[in-house]
Amino acid sequence: MQRTDRRRGRGAEFTIRAMSQDSNDKSVDEAGFGRVRMVLVGTQHPGNIGSSARALKTMGLSRLVLVAPERFPHAEAEALAAGAGDVLASARVLHDPAVAVADCRLVLGCTARDRRIALPMLSPREAAIQAAATVRAGGEVALLFGRERTGLDNAELQLCHAAVHIPANPDYSSLNLAAAVQVLAYELRLALLDAPSTSEDEGEGPGEPSATHAQIEGLFAQLGETLDAIDFHKGRAPESAMRKLRRLFLRADLNEREVRLLRGVLADAQRMASIASRR
Repeated sequence: MQRTDRRRGRGAEFTIRAMSQDSNDKSVDEAGFGRVRMVLVGTQHPGNIGSSARALKTMGLSRLVLVAPERFPHAEAEALAAGAGDVLASARVLHDPAVAVADCRLVLGCTARDRRIALPMLSPREAAIQAAATVRAGGEVALLFGRERTGLDNAELQLCHAAVHIPANPDYSSLNLAAAVQVLAYELRLALLDAPSTSEDEGEGPGEPSATHAQIEGLFAQLGETLDAIDFHKGRAPESAMRKLRRLFLRADLNEREVRLLRGVLADAQRMASIASRR
């Protein structure tokens, strides 16, 4: 363990050096750190943005995406980044969480409480292991964090393959946003550095890549249109059926070829429905 130099005028503050690279550690590029992004949705306090940037940098991560932040850029964010100004400066600012994750093959939503949308619930360690496996397969991964007071809403959680819950003390479960980012970043670092290298997997052959989030959303859009065309809902509200179908297909972890196959089936169903409606 490295000792902290207390003679630098930092008072009670100290620096944790998360894991110095040794001869057994993989390089950041090899481990795939660059294929993981943290997406902060609707962040209300700019200081949390700066602290989150610092949390990422301490764990070797650098990709920060901000969706509709209430106040950014902001001096408080810059001050609390404290040496992670490069992460803050390179952060992407968007207005739609779906755009932020469109090219991802795994999207995980961090939530502090149960929601009406039933998603597989993962611990931070389980989530990190899944993320590392996706990165090893060449995919992009996003972790979504919601607003400080209300978290992710149901529409935002619908973008996710699974939910991540930090098992905090039930008697005092209030966890600061940046602290939650730090927990997930730490687990991701462990999992990414522990993942087998590409050279160790030689001989297994590359698998069919999972479909991206944008490809899956295209399938869902066409599925909704097809169900309308064949009058599947029979006058009932379509939301409930679509939520269940979304969960089913997300759980299946479809690859690109499977999505193309399903969309071909749906296209034929739409064509037949169109012919039937003209008779």
